[in-house]
Amino acid sequence: MHLAILSGSVFGTADEVADEAAERCRAAGLQVTRIKPATVDALLEANADAILVCCSTTGMGELPATIQDFYYDMQSRFPLLTGKPFGVIALGDAGYGDTFCLGGEQIRELLLEVQASEALPMLRLDASETVTPEEDAKPWLDDFIARLRNGQA
Repeated sequence: MHLAILSGSVFGTADEVADEAAERCRAAGLQVTRIKPATVDALLEANADAILVCCSTTGMGELPATIQDFYYDMQSRFPLLTGKPFGVIALGDAGYGDTFCLGGEQIRELLLEVQASEALPMLRLDASETVTPEEDAKPWLDDFIARLRNGQA
């Protein structure tokens, strides 16, 4: 199973979560391509069996600048990823109310629009509750890996 991992980060936390996820997935026997910076061309060239995106939220619910080009390019090119399993780890702060994890939600919706298949419900990590999101993501990642390896995604 070949997994492509992308990230969009403001202060680097989502990148760190993605890097830790890549190591955990490799340790579980998956082939991992870490795509940084995130581009549609790199994703398509990777020809991965599955996709994982770690994305924070900035401003009033916007995507971080490091993943905006990817998002808009995906919208305009609209490469169909029919049935390709994906997962999203969203980082945010619940103190921002309605915009909590909205960046991750935008990525999730886009992947659903291009007909990818959500392997697990999006993980929402709240910065107001944790100082170690890469640790908090581990149980979800283990479930994600198990679904990919067992063909349940």
